[in-house]
Amino acid sequence: MQRPLQLRWHNLDPSDAVAAHVRDEAAGLERFWDRITGCAVTLEAPSHHHRHAGSQYRVCIELSVPGGKLVVGRDPTKTWKHSDLYFSVTSAFREARRQLENHLRRLDARVKVHVPQARAEVARILPEGGYGFLRTQDGREIYFHAHSVLNGGFERLRVGSVVRFVEEAGEEGPQASTVVPVRSRTSRVEREDAGATPGEEGGTE
Repeated sequence: MQRPLQLRWHNLDPSDAVAAHVRDEAAGLERFWDRITGCAVTLEAPSHHHRHAGSQYRVCIELSVPGGKLVVGRDPTKTWKHSDLYFSVTSAFREARRQLENHLRRLDARVKVHVPQARAEVARILPEGGYGFLRTQDGREIYFHAHSVLNGGFERLRVGSVVRFVEEAGEEGPQASTVVPVRSRTSRVEREDAGATPGEEGGTE
């Protein structure tokens, strides 16, 4: 994540064991999709005045992701509450994973159907770092991450590969939220490597 995990305690004494459990769950989400830029978790117990046997803990999770923010537990009628704090944390992160999966499906659908995609060429690529830069038709350079390339196409990209992409505002400037390799007879790669197998760029017009 670009920002450290934030953990807030309301009406609760901080616990190293609970904090470690939260960090483990957050790390699991990041392994699922490493483009999460931030995660804030609030753990809340009823106030001392309202505390009684069987009182339930509340967990709220806010995930900062490309294209918006995902929130689990904001609506009190749909929040994740349980008398066992560990169980409540696990349940909340399970719902966060479900929301994240839905978010990825929406991004994919938006790229395929709803959002016009601009063309660009790969200007630079750093395989060891898992990222690269596109050169747009107006001469700008746009950052992209390996996980932004659809269908696992990052490894097939080369300098000069033609792609379609969707631009968004990132933490440090413009970035490509999705990159779709396309076949182009005029791409620099194909001009320099006439022996390349047709269609090896991994896409169609």
